[in-house]
Amino acid sequence: MASYKVEQRHLTFRGRQFHFVSYEGRPANERRGEQAEPPMWCLMNEGKRHPVMPQVLGQEPAEVDQALLTWVQEQIPAPTPGRPLPRRPF
Repeated sequence: MASYKVEQRHLTFRGRQFHFVSYEGRPANERRGEQAEPPMWCLMNEGKRHPVMPQVLGQEPAEVDQALLTWVQEQIPAPTPGRPLPRRPF
């Protein structure tokens, strides 16, 4: 049985650093009523992880970076001149 290898990506968007970590999937646990979860990319912020998107095993690093940056672009609003951005949880 092959062991899962955690991956990390450090990306910069609009001058901000974003740290993403991959986490291994989890099988379903019917006894606890938990559904299976696929391997996921998560945004790390202040010691907490925020699920972003499923991880596609074997995907090229450039493709992963582009998908993660697309997610960041959708989540972080564009700055408005003369008005500071509100503090976001990530």
